[in-house]
Amino acid sequence: MTAEAVESGPRTGVAAPGTGPGDGPLRIALLTYKGNPFCGGQGVYVRHLARELARLGHRVEVIGAQPYPVLDEGVPLTELPSLDLYRQPDPFRTPSRGEYRDWIDAAEVATMWTGGFPEPLTFSLRARRHLAARRGEFDVIHDNQTLGYGLLADLGAPLVTTIHHPITVDRQLDLDAATSRRRRASVRRWYGFTRMQKRVARRLPSVLTVSGSSKQEIVDHLGVDARRIQVVHIGADTDLWSPDPSVPEVPGRIVTTSSADVPLKGLVHLVEALAKLRTGNPAAHLVVVGKRAEDGPVARAIERHGLADAVEFVKGISDSELVDLVRGAQIACVPSLYEGFSLPAAEAMATGTPLVATTGGAIPEVAGPDGETCLAVPPGDPGALADALGRLLGDAELRARLGAAGRERVLARFTWKQAAIGTAALYRQAIAARAATGPGGRR
Repeated sequence: MTAEAVESGPRTGVAAPGTGPGDGPLRIALLTYKGNPFCGGQGVYVRHLARELARLGHRVEVIGAQPYPVLDEGVPLTELPSLDLYRQPDPFRTPSRGEYRDWIDAAEVATMWTGGFPEPLTFSLRARRHLAARRGEFDVIHDNQTLGYGLLADLGAPLVTTIHHPITVDRQLDLDAATSRRRRASVRRWYGFTRMQKRVARRLPSVLTVSGSSKQEIVDHLGVDARRIQVVHIGADTDLWSPDPSVPEVPGRIVTTSSADVPLKGLVHLVEALAKLRTGNPAAHLVVVGKRAEDGPVARAIERHGLADAVEFVKGISDSELVDLVRGAQIACVPSLYEGFSLPAAEAMATGTPLVATTGGAIPEVAGPDGETCLAVPPGDPGALADALGRLLGDAELRARLGAAGRERVLARFTWKQAAIGTAALYRQAIAARAATGPGGRR
């Protein structure tokens, strides 16, 4: 459904305006400025949280821009289209004159032309306009890390915002990886939107984040009052991500989820570790779920070590294919320098595949203690990675023990149902706070 259709015609499946939330079902608008389920965690978060909120009896409507999220049955999507300037196969395209609809479109293109990333701001402005036309239809509005100026307006319902982790962390890691003055200038311009996100975050009444580590980063990097931040862990779809003994184990297979061109993900260190590992274990090989970079540190490391036949990239596969890929690996690895939570760690553990992970950011909160539910190594240390991978490949009993303990940890702590229950409780707190203070008020 497009936003234009919503504004011009009747809707179904939404409670009558004015219905109070009480203790019954809530009417939730879940905003996401991007929802690609195959790249990054935002699309995964929206899909699974929306499904589980709906299963709890709430009425959830996702309002999103391209790439649109994949949603489960019973969760409607309202499309709030951007100009989709970064779509494949023509990213950074210049739209035709007929595509421009208003000044927001013009601002989006102008920001792109000057090297910036406009989508958080322009989506927030479109969302403000859309929600103003539907005032009274929602009990709560949940923003998934847009943090744009448009969301500071009175939207007609209390606002809860998820900040997975401050994008300033990504910005600093990309600056650290830049090899020239021109590249550093380009990185600063691209991440110019983080100044807006910092200003907006400080004014938000209710912030939800996914780990204790992320909470501290939000306080330190964005200056948000810690009293306004609550942690609700996310998790794995443990029905989908589950063990299946019928899937054959592939000797030497290591699987990771990573984009090759994102320094934060630490893939270059895993490639370096693989080169060391294969000197004593030539069967070891790596499957990367993510985009292959044709140039950059990862591509150069693969070429330098002659690993073209030992590193495979896959993307665009189905959920069931992805799960079987992880089930068939002897090891799942998360080599990230930093993570705000690490869904790949939780999902791999849920299948019973043993995990090697760094201690970057919130990963230890998910993966658990070294030697009990995973093997943990310092971030950015290829030697330590190689040692842990080699130890696990050579010890079937250890793999079985860590795999079983990892799944039990996820079942006990990190499921989407638990995430939905905790999130709904935060919604009710935000509704009560708004009722006590009025729109825009402070306690």
